[in-house]
Amino acid sequence: MQRCEWATKTPGEQEYHDCEWGVPQHDDHILYEFLILESMQAGLSWRTILQKRENYRRAYQGFDPLKVSKFGSQEIEEMLQNPGIIRHRGKLEASLKATKIFLEIQKEHGSFSTYLWDFVDGKTIHNHRASLSEIPVTTALSEQLSKELKKRGMKFFGSTTAYAFLQAIGVVNDHVVTCFRHQELMKL
Repeated sequence: MQRCEWATKTPGEQEYHDCEWGVPQHDDHILYEFLILESMQAGLSWRTILQKRENYRRAYQGFDPLKVSKFGSQEIEEMLQNPGIIRHRGKLEASLKATKIFLEIQKEHGSFSTYLWDFVDGKTIHNHRASLSEIPVTTALSEQLSKELKKRGMKFFGSTTAYAFLQAIGVVNDHVVTCFRHQELMKL
C-alpha cells in the first residue's frame, strides 16, 4: 500500500494520513479543532501537534468552542504551565480570539462549515500531483481564506496555515496520485 511520503515516518502520522487527512469535514466541532490545531502548528512540524493532540483536547475542553469562548487570562496562565501543549502566549491568546471569530461566523452563516465550503461551492478540489514537491504551500484559495479571517482579527493563520487547514479538512485533496487515499477520496 503506497502512501504520501510525509506519512511514513511515524505510526501517528500514518494513522492520521490514512484516516483523517483530506477527508471532507462538515462538522463544526471537527472544523474548530483543526482551526485551532493548525494555528498552533504555525512554524512547527505537524508531527509535534499530533503528538500533543490529546493534551490540546483536554486543555480546550474537548474543543468545545462555547466553553473555550469563556476562557480568560486565568485559563491562559494555566495553559502556559501545561507541558503537554505548545506554551506560546501569543498563539494561546490568538486561539481565544479565533474562537470568538469562529462563533461569529457560525452565527452569520448558520455554521462554520457553510461559510468555509462556500469558498469552493461545496465541492472538494481534487488535485493530481505526482510528488510532494508539486504541492504548493499556498494557493489563491488559501490567500483568500487567510485574508478574510485576518480581516476579522484572526492571527497565526497566514496563507500557508490556511492551505494546510484546507488540506486537512478535505476542501483540497492533495494526496499524491500514487497514494491509495487519493482515489478513495475522489469517490467521496
